[in-house]
Amino acid sequence: MRGLRFFRTIQVKLVIIYLLLILVAMQLIAVYFIGTVKNSLTESFTNNMKEQADILSKLAAQSLSAKPEQGTDVSDQQPDDLSLVVQNLFSISGTEVQVLDSNGKIVATSLQVHQSYIGKKNTSLAVSRALQGIPDNEDEIIDEDNVRKKMIAQPVTYNDKVVGAVYMVASMNDMYDTVERVNRIFVSGTLIALSLTGVLGVVLSHTITSPIQGLTRHASAVADGKFDLQAPVHGDDEISRLSMAFNNMTTRLRDALSLNEEENEKLVSVLSNMSDGVLASDENGQIIVWNRRALELLGVDSGEGRELKELLGMSEQQVLELLKGPVQTTILSRGWDEEEEALPEGISVLRATFSPIHRRNKGTTGMIAVLQDVTEQEKLEQSRRQFVANVSHELRTPLTTIKSYTEALAGGALEERELSERFVGVIQSETERMIRLVTDLLHLSRLDSNQAQLRRRQTDVLEMLDEVSDRFSFQMRQKSIRISVHVAPELKNAWLDRDQIDQVLDNLVSNAIKYTLDGGSIELSAYNPDPSSVAISVKDTGIGIPKKDLSRIFDRFYRVDKARSRNMGGTGLGLSIAREIVKAHGGVIALESELGEGTKVTFTLPTLQEEAELA
Repeated sequence: MRGLRFFRTIQVKLVIIYLLLILVAMQLIAVYFIGTVKNSLTESFTNNMKEQADILSKLAAQSLSAKPEQGTDVSDQQPDDLSLVVQNLFSISGTEVQVLDSNGKIVATSLQVHQSYIGKKNTSLAVSRALQGIPDNEDEIIDEDNVRKKMIAQPVTYNDKVVGAVYMVASMNDMYDTVERVNRIFVSGTLIALSLTGVLGVVLSHTITSPIQGLTRHASAVADGKFDLQAPVHGDDEISRLSMAFNNMTTRLRDALSLNEEENEKLVSVLSNMSDGVLASDENGQIIVWNRRALELLGVDSGEGRELKELLGMSEQQVLELLKGPVQTTILSRGWDEEEEALPEGISVLRATFSPIHRRNKGTTGMIAVLQDVTEQEKLEQSRRQFVANVSHELRTPLTTIKSYTEALAGGALEERELSERFVGVIQSETERMIRLVTDLLHLSRLDSNQAQLRRRQTDVLEMLDEVSDRFSFQMRQKSIRISVHVAPELKNAWLDRDQIDQVLDNLVSNAIKYTLDGGSIELSAYNPDPSSVAISVKDTGIGIPKKDLSRIFDRFYRVDKARSRNMGGTGLGLSIAREIVKAHGGVIALESELGEGTKVTFTLPTLQEEAELA
């Protein structure tokens, strides 16, 4: 990592730029110069061969123009001086030269080893073109020894008539060796130039990067809170002016931070001691300020890096509308709908007041949200609404029935004895139902206000359960329901309000009988789950309760099957009264049920009340 950081420095980048500039420049020069040299050498080599071919064609023109005698070849009548000229003039340079007659047969050759070729025909395409009078027949070839050669074929003319051809093949190795030496010279020069440029680049770049490094160290010190350091100023160049501006900025920043810290301490003190939660976000909805109470209300550890819409469970469109509009107030609650009848346990309801933050010439730059916990107020308001609705509903039904029957009696049904007696019986039944409802409501009211005083006394648990069994024996015989009582041998007496607990047991057993089919069974049991408590349970084999209703079964006026429960004469307050009585004793009540298998209700009372009573 340190090596990578080194290559990212400005000094290295400047040196690399210098080297790349020199390298590119040298490469461009080398390409142009070497290409020019190569073209010049090739052109000079070719012109030299053409000049030699021109000379030789002029020398051989007269000899090749002589007419041979009947039945003999031209090659047999050539003068010996043509062969001598070819061998002596061109054998020094190593060039192979052939003189051919008009039929393409070799008349003379410069190489001694090729003297056997005399009289044979040269079938080269260049020779054929030359014999046709086409000038400038040249090509570069590579022989079987991988040697690059230049080939030229020129026609020999005498009195504007082609009488033969000159064929020359010369090696180009010397020329390419010269080009290769020039290449090596340029490579060596490029390496030397790069080395010198690298050294000079390091020296020159150091004069630029050294002040920047010093300024960087001072900037890091300022970032760490050391505002007393001043960057050195050397000269009057751009870097020196940057150092002066940096020193001025450091001084102003120190003063601004001191003022900001003072204001921040005031703000932190105010926010920390507020009973309401406060959140502040920027224009993008990112949380920038929060207090401890806001984190507690939202159930998060920190607001850092969080968004307002995420913490408050709002959509992005809602946040945008709040940023545009005036001060607004809304109710926030996760996992609960205001249309639901009851507020689930563990769910909190917050009232959020949103105020946009405006800045001059910039519009809305953020938002402040003030959070208040209104869970208890919402629960009380919800309980009040539910209670009024339930009482109104429970009273309206019997009152409607009574009104209907009284109107029927007033309309003439009173004259018919049998019908009027039945109507009066219904009115009496509905009246008693309203009396039971009002009585239960008064009882609940006394329990809620702690006006129902408990009269604890030592009670035989087995005797109490047997009496409950006897009170409902007639109803159980009507439905062929079996009842059994089980009390742990070590459990004898318990300190409790007998009348109140009898009411709890009556409610539980009555419900068990109502919802147990004919031929079922009910079990009353009591035991000590631990030395400091006694548990009493009522278990039946009835129709059971759906799981979705278990959490609300103890709510006031709540019925699983509303029509059936009302027809059986229930007020919907029995389990609520039972729970309040058990709570008044300092105990808890729980219900277990499986649909179609039965229900078990268990309430646990503390036995420590005995010591308090004796004291």
